[in-house]
Amino acid sequence: MEKKYIPIDLHCHTNHSDGALSVRDVLNLAKQNGAQYQAITDHDTVDGVAEARSIGDELNLNIIGGVEISVTWQKGNLVHIVGLGIDENNQQLVSELAKLRASRLERGRRIGVNLAKIGISGAFEGALALADKPESLSRTHFNRWLINQGYAKEGKAFERYLAPGKPGYTQQTWAELSDCVRWIKESRGIAVIAHPGRYNFTRTKLVRLIEEFKSYGGQGIEVISSSHSLIEQENIASLCTKYDLLASCGSDFHQADGFRKILPGGNKAIPLGLKTVFPYLGIDITQL
Repeated sequence: MEKKYIPIDLHCHTNHSDGALSVRDVLNLAKQNGAQYQAITDHDTVDGVAEARSIGDELNLNIIGGVEISVTWQKGNLVHIVGLGIDENNQQLVSELAKLRASRLERGRRIGVNLAKIGISGAFEGALALADKPESLSRTHFNRWLINQGYAKEGKAFERYLAPGKPGYTQQTWAELSDCVRWIKESRGIAVIAHPGRYNFTRTKLVRLIEEFKSYGGQGIEVISSSHSLIEQENIASLCTKYDLLASCGSDFHQADGFRKILPGGNKAIPLGLKTVFPYLGIDITQL
């Protein structure tokens, strides 16, 4: 019988980056939701992975080491690449991620200045207060602050203030796509294009990203994501087949009351006929 849901979540955030919950709280929630395999993929850091492995042992929960790396691709497009099955102790990976995180605070200051120009004062300080670590400051923290202060409704602050072309946006140079894929592969991981439906790319542009990503050794793409509509899911599944990519799935969970509706711990099953990342992560889907 075809499965409708699977106890696997390969994209999830904690307060080591821009998630609202601690590693323990995220894993407890995942366990409550029936998880058997749970990845921790914080933005530009692997700081929570060792803690997750320890807690996972307590909960009888299989932990997949991961990271979500910020990439600047072709004329300033921000894309995210998830690394799955990584060695979180790989020194090259740890060092390069530290460089990326060091730039987050300065970007946050620029966002604060931009918002102040349109009459929204105190945004930098407010967003910083929501970040557990200054170097983890992200647009998600500004998003949360703007909603808390009543400047936007849930799920609308990005498109109104923080997306490219909007008042609070500021250009930032992140990792090169080629470097990002190399760091993941050299840390024994699998590189996966995260939530491709979120980028608002034309199909032609998304194909260019996929082809370049594959040329560097990238292997996977998220077909199932809380960001994807059914139409986007079907489109990405077709690209997955056409370009011989491995399909992945993830909640992209940040907080329990967020606009992303998939909670950590499980996802809709990946459509039949697609090759998946599961065997490369030691997951035997037939046993779940």
